[in-house]
Amino acid sequence: MSVDSAPKGVALVTGSGRGIGRSIALRLASEGYDLGLNDIPKNKGNLDEISAEIASEYPGRRVCVLLADVSVEDEVKAMVEGVVKQLGQLDVMVANAGIARFGTLLQTTTEDWDTVLAVNARGTFLCYKYAAQQMIAQKTKGRIIGASSVAGKQGQAILDAYCASKFAVRGLTQCAAIELGRYGITVNAYAPGPIDTDMLTQLHNATIQHTGDEGGIYAEMERTTALGYLGNPKDIAGLVSYLVSPEAHFITGQTLSINGGLYFD
Repeated sequence: MSVDSAPKGVALVTGSGRGIGRSIALRLASEGYDLGLNDIPKNKGNLDEISAEIASEYPGRRVCVLLADVSVEDEVKAMVEGVVKQLGQLDVMVANAGIARFGTLLQTTTEDWDTVLAVNARGTFLCYKYAAQQMIAQKTKGRIIGASSVAGKQGQAILDAYCASKFAVRGLTQCAAIELGRYGITVNAYAPGPIDTDMLTQLHNATIQHTGDEGGIYAEMERTTALGYLGNPKDIAGLVSYLVSPEAHFITGQTLSINGGLYFD
């Protein structure tokens, strides 16, 4: 598939080695964005595969791989500087990287809490901050998008640290939207429900371990969603595609649910 020589802009997607991040990166590449692909070093092989796929499917799209732990400030700063150095600018930041630890309040350790909040909350904060600095310096409009969750809108058992981190993303998104709107930068987040990813499989297995119910969560989520089936990462990528489009210029500060009717705002 050929592409126009002039890209729509440059997008940086964190945690793009698999799952939702991977789908977002591929969707944005298909729509004309040059891509900065980020993940932690152990997932470099996945990033190289995605980079090769983009080069094959969309000749002319530029891609760079940026290894960084989003919980480490110096690495996030270097990641943003790296994408600008290699691709010229930054127009879209998708702060997608996230992790989960499973356990009740009584089972969650301080280390579990700190680790989850470091990646999901502090990591999103750092991505928002350094992306915004770059967009303001460019004097161009921009799009910043974070990863919340249905667990960031409604508490769930054995997800205490994860829920807290995803609630934090919602609050940060609202604050950043207020502060950055004057620069023409919109800030939004997506809140997935039951999306068929490795993390959902981990939650399914953890639920069986904690409850003893061999049915886990798959059947329950299919039963309780209005549509009766699980979503997939491409569904989230489609929402992100809209949020970065010109048509979404008047949407900011929102955390948009995409959950098959599992939960209504």
